[in-house]
Amino acid sequence: MSAKIPVSILGATGTVGQKFVRLLADHPWFEIAALAASETSAGRRYGEVVRWRETSPLPDSVAAMTVARAEPPLPGRIAFSAIEAELAGQIEQAFARAGVFVVTNTRTHRMEPDVPLLIPEVNPDHLTLLSRQQGARGWSGGIVANPNCSTAGLVLAMAPLHRTFGVERLFVATMQAVSGAGYPGVAALDVLGNVLPYIAGEEEKVEAETRKILGTLAGTELTPAGITTSAHTNRVPVVDGHFEVVSVGLRRKASPEEAMLALEAFRGPPEVAALPSSPARPVEVDRRPDRPQPRLDLDRGQGMTVTVGRVRPCNLLDLRLVLLSHNTIRGAAGAALQNAELLVKRGFVK
Repeated sequence: MSAKIPVSILGATGTVGQKFVRLLADHPWFEIAALAASETSAGRRYGEVVRWRETSPLPDSVAAMTVARAEPPLPGRIAFSAIEAELAGQIEQAFARAGVFVVTNTRTHRMEPDVPLLIPEVNPDHLTLLSRQQGARGWSGGIVANPNCSTAGLVLAMAPLHRTFGVERLFVATMQAVSGAGYPGVAALDVLGNVLPYIAGEEEKVEAETRKILGTLAGTELTPAGITTSAHTNRVPVVDGHFEVVSVGLRRKASPEEAMLALEAFRGPPEVAALPSSPARPVEVDRRPDRPQPRLDLDRGQGMTVTVGRVRPCNLLDLRLVLLSHNTIRGAAGAALQNAELLVKRGFVK
């Protein structure tokens, strides 16, 4: 690529917005051209208004940028959205009408029938929904969503099993890191030494989004996968990393070894595998009996790899396993970057 593509970040001061800044700082295809946030931050230097939470230093060039209002026009045809869901709807649609491709981490548009809910290794063909979206809404831009942070890890692990054996039923219990609640997030006295067995709306997202992502596309009509899912979501005192225990009911029976071989062989299409944010292996199987663990395995594939372990028979369904995914990278900012890279690869943005 002869010149980098200018991009904007909406909601740049929040947890996911900061992750976008860090991941884009040295991106080979994209460069940060604008940072947008709330009215209270607009007009001030980013370094003055952001409470920087990343472990790497805030780049001086980004710290010196003036924060803009989250409204078009902003530079570039790609905007990464980390806006709060309650505010995202009208803002993201305004950018799409203005010819910008909004790659959003928010839940607002995920389940709309003409919005691709995308994991590039799993359902890159769903990008064709953009033609339906643009035609129906009269937009020259568009909205592409990445899934909920728990859904992302679950679906990446289930996709190879679904393709090979057919997934019919899922039981999943999540142990979700506190970073998934944003900043300041969950009060320390609520979560330290404790487990919170309720995350508002999370179970419904996991159940519905899984069916949409693994659904089949005929033209521009998407039929959700016929998978029955029972999700139980919990917040635990871990900083980063969503851990999930899963039982799987399959259409065609498989041994644990057959399932692990399918997981180990899973790769995205060649065009996806070549994207800058794609890991060499989107799913890794760790056969040690006590892995994966957030402290030891979270950063595989620079946070874009899902690690699966303890694949074994299940007394209720067919198989059971555990999985670990990085909730703010594969489940948020890294996923959005990968989606934007696919937009460029497919020629939507030049």
